[in-house]
Amino acid sequence: MKFRQKLNTVLAITAVGLGVSSTSAQSEEQSLTLCWAAWDPANALVELSKDFTSETGIKMNFEFVPWTSFASRFQNELNSRGKLCDLLIGDSQWIGGSAENGHYIKLNDFFEKEGISMDDFIPATVEAYSAWPKGTNNYWALPAMGDALGWVYRKDWFSRKDLQSQFKTEYGRELAPPKTWTELEEVARFFQGREIDGRKVYGAAIYTERGSEGITMGATSALYAHDFQYQNPDKPYDLEGYVNSPAAAKGLKAYKSLYECCTPPGHSNAYMVANLDAYKSGQVAMQMNWFAFFPGIVKDPKVGGDKSGFFLNPKQTSEGSTLGGQGISVVSYSDKQDLALQYIKWFAQPKVQSDWWTLGGYSAHRSVVEHPDFASTAPFAGDFVEAMSNVKDFWQEPNYAELLQAMQKRLHDYVVADQGTAEQALEKLKDDWQEILEDGGQL
Repeated sequence: MKFRQKLNTVLAITAVGLGVSSTSAQSEEQSLTLCWAAWDPANALVELSKDFTSETGIKMNFEFVPWTSFASRFQNELNSRGKLCDLLIGDSQWIGGSAENGHYIKLNDFFEKEGISMDDFIPATVEAYSAWPKGTNNYWALPAMGDALGWVYRKDWFSRKDLQSQFKTEYGRELAPPKTWTELEEVARFFQGREIDGRKVYGAAIYTERGSEGITMGATSALYAHDFQYQNPDKPYDLEGYVNSPAAAKGLKAYKSLYECCTPPGHSNAYMVANLDAYKSGQVAMQMNWFAFFPGIVKDPKVGGDKSGFFLNPKQTSEGSTLGGQGISVVSYSDKQDLALQYIKWFAQPKVQSDWWTLGGYSAHRSVVEHPDFASTAPFAGDFVEAMSNVKDFWQEPNYAELLQAMQKRLHDYVVADQGTAEQALEKLKDDWQEILEDGGQL
């Protein structure tokens, strides 16, 4: 509360200047529909948006769908030029296709008119959520939900004297949150199959899901830590020696090793919810998951409070966290674009961004995350800021879905189905991507 009071004092901005009326007639007649995934941050946004309705008289409706059908549901809506969504919080990977195919309106003129500066947002989120083509100042979204992949651990287990002593005897160092992928596997192996409070527990819950994006989002956390690159940084779409580099193979082997040694039984098709369930039920010592779920961990009656701690994605030869999060865009097929732009302007205000963080959303506004007191607002706040400083993202090309399907298949075949070697999996992936990029005209 101290942080919120101080920050809101600094950032206090009145509703004057929104340029909209809050008359009863308007509130009766005007409304917007915002589309997103169904999860805790969406509930926080509903609460936050009550202030928008109070200030403008514009009613907010929400269309939230589970993550398992999020991409297919709203990609189909865009491709069919549907009018359900006036505002859409879409995944970062969609930005290229949505810009090229005319699904989102370009926001540059609106930002300039209203004095909204992308310099006020974390640079990585502007690059990932807003800009297309990459490296340009063409903006199709406002950063809405900063997010990255992090780790949660059973702090109460790590602090037990008997376990600390046993771990130090076995590994010659203190039992602590791992700083490298080597240490991560050592800690996971230590807990795997151990009995704690009369129950058998396991090392780590990681992403292995095949159907959407799960294993890609998980395995890239190991790949990035081993210096994996999608392409030659000096020559776009030059994949040879990067996608299939020896370093990338080491990263993929590390992920497979962690899967084979240290996951709970039956964890072969797991993504966000499965990891949360494994952790909250006391099955595992650690889980990978998005920072967006961490406020819920803190409040959980079984594992919350001092029972849980948080740490960044461990490095090996490089630092890197898998990027999550989304930007908010105005759908070009909406008949209410002017009203939707009013919401964008309101949401971009520093005070609203401060309230967004307080309610459980992840602001990407620098006035919030760079405030001197920010790290003290949550036990994971400092890690969140650090993670966002070295995030890496998947392809954002218009044909990203094909690129993703290929990676899902090659990673799952190797890691879970135990087919071939890491080198073979990455070589096949490189060939897949070259063919897709050739068909798409990028090569």
